[in-house]
Amino acid sequence: MLTLQVRDFKLTYFLLMDHVVIIGNGISGVTTARWVRKLSDKKITIISSESEHFFSRTALMYIYMGHMRYEDTKPYEDWFWKKNRIDLVNDHVNAIDYGNKKLTLKGGTEMSYDRLVLALGSKSNMFGWPGQDLKGVSGLYNLQDLENMEAYSNGLKRAVICGGGLIGIEMAEMFHSRNIPVTMLVREESYWNNVLPPEESAMISDHIVKNHIDLRLGVNLAEIKDDGTGRAKSVIVKETGEEIECGYVGLTAGVSPNVGWLKESGIEIGRGIKVNENLKTNMTDVYAIGDCAELLNPNEGRRGVEAIWYTGRMMGETAAYNICDKPVSYDPGLWFNSAKFIDIEYQVYGNVPAQMPENMATLFWKHSDNEKSIRINYDMNSNDVLGFNLFGIRYRHEVCEKWILEKTNVETVLQNLGLANFDPEFYKEYEQDIIDIYNKQTGNNLKLKTRRGLSKVLSFLSK
Repeated sequence: MLTLQVRDFKLTYFLLMDHVVIIGNGISGVTTARWVRKLSDKKITIISSESEHFFSRTALMYIYMGHMRYEDTKPYEDWFWKKNRIDLVNDHVNAIDYGNKKLTLKGGTEMSYDRLVLALGSKSNMFGWPGQDLKGVSGLYNLQDLENMEAYSNGLKRAVICGGGLIGIEMAEMFHSRNIPVTMLVREESYWNNVLPPEESAMISDHIVKNHIDLRLGVNLAEIKDDGTGRAKSVIVKETGEEIECGYVGLTAGVSPNVGWLKESGIEIGRGIKVNENLKTNMTDVYAIGDCAELLNPNEGRRGVEAIWYTGRMMGETAAYNICDKPVSYDPGLWFNSAKFIDIEYQVYGNVPAQMPENMATLFWKHSDNEKSIRINYDMNSNDVLGFNLFGIRYRHEVCEKWILEKTNVETVLQNLGLANFDPEFYKEYEQDIIDIYNKQTGNNLKLKTRRGLSKVLSFLSK
């Protein structure tokens, strides 16, 4: 250090003092750290009270089901962080002093920052149910929730899950994999019908029942009963007063941004922490990303808060560029999501609402096994394709995205559906079935032109 030129010393001092602190080690926070490191030599610290190392949150269920170990869910080896000069702090942040750019940790120590990234994630929704704080009650979001499930599973005779959606079905499958009987209390009249169109919702409802899960639709949780030792022993169904004995209660009625502890701190909060197109908050040098962020001006058709893995990753990269003074606006692109309902894979691209608006036409095909379906939505006036909903059948992301973004005519899409089909070569194709439905609805005589083939797909994508 003594041999450095004055200019070099100032540069070294500046780099050491330009400290990026990230609260949260989920996909959004870790992506920010990785990209800041790619773009700069800034000092980087990630703080998390959940776990010491980053792990794949979407793999939690597979740990419980015995398909993976915790160490298998870590995308990076433990030495990765030191090698890339990213400091990890396993602690909890109690308070943030934005004016002095300081954090107070649980143990009372303070940490200074130059740029702060809030990647706080979500928390399971709790609606004040009596008994929701008992032992043997939790959501399914973080590592501690998984540990709680594991702790109460030995000898468990029944679990009750309150809430549907993707988290509810994951928890049901987890218990089901260990032959633990499961009852699901779902307030909707058909499973996830606030997101899925009626036909798909009915198909998934049937699939859940087929897998010997006790699905109760149109009912709500009233109360969780205490066994006298502080542990859950049963639930009361609000509509009927029925008491269902159980040793574990899963609360899976959605998640919400984990921002309650910041509401009096001065940062602007709506549903989540409000951010502009550069993911900046109203506080100087403070960014918010991932599940906890709420875009002030989301793209048309998109929500301000989107608790999705891939949007968290995209936000992380966008934040890193802005932190490194390379301004870029956040653009999530076309809406996409994927999941699994026990044995049925699910993909959605573009605009597929639960209830079709007047200007939207739809083609829906379902296999006789009631476990495969294809829906293609298009504009009734322009015939531009708008969205794809797929169950038990996979389409190529790049192909569907290209068709939707280029406003491809639905007839062109139908004639070339083979380009989208991602299933292996010897799987049966159902493209002609969709065309037959279209012809019946419109009176046309459309024919399938392009069948699947990787060379054809690559040629199409290169255009």
